Parts: sequence; structure tokens; C-alpha cells
Amino acid sequence: MTASFSNLSLAEPLARAVAEMGYESMTPIQAEAIPVVLTGKDVMGAAQTGTGKTAAFALPLLQRMMKHENPSTSPARHPVRALVLLPTRELAVQVAEQVELYAKYTNLRSMVVFGGMDMKPQTLELKRGVEILVATPGRLLDHIEAKNAVLNQVEYVVLDEADRMLDIGFLPDLQRILSYLPKQRTTLLFSATFSPEIRRLANSYLQDPVTIEVARPNATASTVEQHFYSVADEDKRRALHQTLRQRGMKQAFVFVNSKLGCARLARSLEREGLKTTALHGDKSQDERLKALESFKKGEVDLLVCTDVAARGLDIKDVPAVFNFDIPFNAEDYIHRIGRTGRAGASGLAVSFVSNSDGRLMADLEKLLKSKIELEAIEFEEDAPDIRRQGRINDGRRMYAADEVPDEPGVAPRSARQPDNAQRDGARAERPPRRDFSRPPPVSRDPFFDKPYEAPGEAAAAPAWEPTSPRPARSISANIKPRRRVAALFRPETETS
Repeated sequence: MTASFSNLSLAEPLARAVAEMGYESMTPIQAEAIPVVLTGKDVMGAAQTGTGKTAAFALPLLQRMMKHENPSTSPARHPVRALVLLPTRELAVQVAEQVELYAKYTNLRSMVVFGGMDMKPQTLELKRGVEILVATPGRLLDHIEAKNAVLNQVEYVVLDEADRMLDIGFLPDLQRILSYLPKQRTTLLFSATFSPEIRRLANSYLQDPVTIEVARPNATASTVEQHFYSVADEDKRRALHQTLRQRGMKQAFVFVNSKLGCARLARSLEREGLKTTALHGDKSQDERLKALESFKKGEVDLLVCTDVAARGLDIKDVPAVFNFDIPFNAEDYIHRIGRTGRAGASGLAVSFVSNSDGRLMADLEKLLKSKIELEAIEFEEDAPDIRRQGRINDGRRMYAADEVPDEPGVAPRSARQPDNAQRDGARAERPPRRDFSRPPPVSRDPFFDKPYEAPGEAAAAPAWEPTSPRPARSISANIKPRRRVAALFRPETETS
């Protein structure tokens, strides 16, 4: 029997907010985690992405903090009582939005802090007092060191997507943050996958945790249809175009492994007529938020992204995910395809596998504990070949040889590629080419054949020597005479 939110006996403000959001039946992770969190026990929860982990920890924490609710405007009456740590800015913003919706009919305050933005607005909001603080580890440490955030009254700590935080090197930051918190607290750890490192972290900071696993660890969602196509690197964009056209898809995630590859692929797909935006770690926070917002509104077709978007992003009704590159970390595959098929809907996950992906595919098979069969993709005859080889440049953009547009200012293909008869005629009219392998012909001018003869005594004197002897001058014996040198012009005394 499916559990209902109406059976939780939530406080009236929380129950009203949940009803407005359309929540009726709880997901498996919610049905098992919420009653345990309400009792105040530590929880170590594992569930597939897209199963409602945010509500599983946010609703019971808000319920337990209702006793601290007060309408006072004094910051001292609103200390931080719940701390939620997340690995990425996008996920922090998303969780903060959900918490704000749950608590909108209460006097409990919440806010989010993350890097990539000015600290001053965040500092002003922290000074006014908040009960629920959602943060990324790096920026939270900045506020702690600046004494903007005081955490000595924290009662609840949530480590969401904990495995991702360890993957990107947040363990030292987590240890520093947890050292500022009271020893007596409730700690909740949620993750899509459990690894030995996660279990060691749980053993260090959780006290007798209740382990909740609602699905087989490292399992993919059953609502996602998965395909692995064997495709050469230069044919991947063509395969992407064909799959989108055949399935009639309007939106999709496209995952790549590097920031540079993400930017290049987004530019290429944009030139090929697809509305595309890129999302990766080198973009500013404002650019990343705008990219996500435009994708949510349907203003762009494809969101080309790195694994910064693979965790926790909840965008409804995304029909497909494309793995343009097989992920370096096999567990990221589970998170990537979790962006589709959310909330019980069906989804499609397509991965393009090249010859160099053998080791990565072996790691993925080991994680999934199943043999992956590669499928061959047959390109349609009328499908444009968008590979770089054989492309034509009309001065404005590159076109494939079989997709040259018929528009003013662009020479037709026949004009650029004449037939054989025209080529043969043009070759016949060309002057013969010079053979540079042979030495140049030797000149037969008799002047250059004469031997060198030195000039005799009868040779003409230099032009600067006077033709007539100068009159003798009386010069003192102590004065050294000047040496004669050639001059372009004679002194005026001599020419007058």
C-alpha cells in the first residue's frame, strides 16, 4: 500500500504547502526516511536520483523545527538550526527553492549561499537571521571565517550527494565545517550511490545511523530506456541529429567529459541549426543560472554540459539524455541518465561509444554487473553528412558537400566543382609549368665570357682629383696636412 502525505500529521502550514504543490503519495525513500527522521535518529539513505530525497529530509526537519517558529524580527531569535551542504551551486539553488516552498506558510527563514557571487548580499541576509542554511562547502567556510555565519546552535546537518562532494575534493572542507558544529546533533547523509569512502565518512560523523536503501546500490532507473551505439568520433554529431529527428525529441541533455569539449560542441550544434546552450564550470554563476533557466523554459533544444549538471538537477519532462562521451567515472553514468525518466515518467538514454572507450565501458559493465551490447547505427541516405571532412566554405560558414544552400550570393555546387570535360579544357589552356628540378639555362652573352683584365696606367683618374695642380701654399712645419678624401661637392672657394 502506497503511503500518503496526509498520514504524516504534519503541522498545518506544512500540510497546506505540500497540498498546494500537488504531493499526494510518497516515494519509497520518502516513506521510509521521513518517519525515521521525525524520531531524531541519524540516517544514511541511498536512492536513485529523481526519487524525492529533498522532501525526504526537508519536511521532517521543518516539522521538528516548528517549535522554534516565531514572528520576531530580531536576528537573535532566528539562529541557524539546520545546515544543508551540497556539492554544486545549481543543486544548492534547487534545494533552497524547494525548502522555501515547503516553509512559505511558516515563520521559519531559509537562504542559500554559494560561490561565484559577491558575498555582501549574502552577508546582509545572514545578519538578519535564518533557521535553514543551504550552502556549498567552500563559500560556507568563507562566511565562517568572516564570522558571518555562527553555527553553535545547529541541531540538524544534511550531507546531500555526499559521494559527489568527496569526488571533487570537499572532504577537508567538510571536516572543517563539522568541527564548528555541536557534538549533539542529528546528521543525515543522502546519496545516490554508496562507496567505501562514504561508509567511512558515515562511521566518523554519524551515530548509530539507520541505513535506508530503497533500490539496489548503483542501479539505473527502470523507467529509462538505454541504448549504446558504436559510432566513430567524427560521426557522433551526425548520429545525434538523426536520433533527435527519428524520435521527434524537442529537448535533451548532452553530456561531455571536458569543459573545452563542452564549449566546442555547443558552438558546432548551434551552427548546425539547433538551439543550444552550454553549462560547465568555467562559466560564471550568472551564465550558469541563465542557461538552466532558458532550458527549463524551453527556449533552447539542447543543454550541452559537463558532470556539473549530472547531480540532482530536477528539470521535469526532459525526454532524453545523450552521453556524447562515456564518463570517466562509471558512477557518473547513473547520475547522468537520472536527469530523464524522473517521477515515474519514461526516458531515453543514448550513449555513443567509440573505439577508444574500451576501458571505460569495462568499468561501466563492472558497476552495472551486466554485459553491455553495442548496437550499430545506420545513417539514413538523405541525412546530411555534417562531418568536417569534405566541407565547403562560402565565406560565412561551413557546409557539407551535399547540403550547400541555394541562396543568393552562394555559388552553385556545379560552379565550384566543374565536370571532367571542363577540367580537361581548363588544363589545356594553362601554360606549361616550369620544371624546378632542372638547373636554369646558362647565359651566352660574350661580355660575361671574357676574362678579367686589370686597368692599366692610362685609366682615368677619379673624378674628385683635380685636373690641374694647385698653387703651392706656405704651411708651417708644425701643422699636419689634411688627408684627401672623396667628396660629393667641392668647396665654394674652389668652384668660384
